[in-house]
Order: sequence, then structure tokens, then C-alpha cells
Amino acid sequence: MSRVLFICTGNYYRSRFAEAVFNHHAAARALPWAATSRGLEVQRAEGDLSVLIVDALFARGIPRECTGHTRTPLQLSDLEDAIHRIALDRTEHLPLVQQYFPDWEAQIHFWEVPDADVTAPEEALPAIEAQVLSLLACLTDDSGTRTDRSPSPKD
Repeated sequence: MSRVLFICTGNYYRSRFAEAVFNHHAAARALPWAATSRGLEVQRAEGDLSVLIVDALFARGIPRECTGHTRTPLQLSDLEDAIHRIALDRTEHLPLVQQYFPDWEAQIHFWEVPDADVTAPEEALPAIEAQVLSLLACLTDDSGTRTDRSPSPKD
């Protein structure tokens, strides 16, 4: 099983949504891919999962089990195990990656989806969903098999 890693700050909102959407659609397509999500500073969040994400998953018919049970801090092994590594917001996450994992900066794709205090969930979550679906399309060809195409940093 090939792994995609979604990274955000608290592993409470954006990365967990990306993980769930990815896993749901990858399983529905019987793809040999799975996503995990991790946080650069999980201590910034409280609780296991944002109610906004619980509601968004329910509205899309995506089981809660498509994301992890709780917030999980990013470890070096997570970066090493993933084929694709995506941080959800360049402005917010690049400085944290440079601080905690400077050797990995060039191997992480950065999306541009700010946190809920900057971008409303009604805008952010569909943007994440669209980018996840685009990523899945890059990982498969028309027959549903894995390709070697990598998403561009703006994917």
C-alpha cells in the first residue's frame, strides 16, 4: 500500500479532512493508496477532531473511520514512509517544517488552504476536497492503476 501524508498544524481540521476524503475515494476506487495525517504542533488544538469536520464528512457520506482516531504529531518516520507529503498551507506550515524538519522541505508539496481563522470552512473544505480529488486523478490512469506522475506543488 502506497502512502500519502497530509500535514497541518494541529492535526485537527484540514489534514484530517484531506485524509478522510482521500481514504474514502481511494477505497471506493480500489486503489493501492492510503492516507495518514499528522500535525506539526498538535498541542495547539484541543479535542480529537473538529466538529466542522465531523459535520462535513457526514454531509458527504464519508465514514468517520476514514481518518485517524485522534491528533497525532508528525514524526520523521511518517515522512520517510510516505511517497507524497502535502502540507495544507505554505504560509503557515513552511516555517514549521523549516524549524522541525528542515531536511524535508524540498520533499513536501505545499497547498494554499489557510486555517478556519483565515478562510471560512465553506470555502476551505471544498478547496481541500477538490485538491484531494485532483491528487487521486494524478495517482491513477484511466484503468485505475498507479502511475508515476507526481502532483505539482500547486496541486
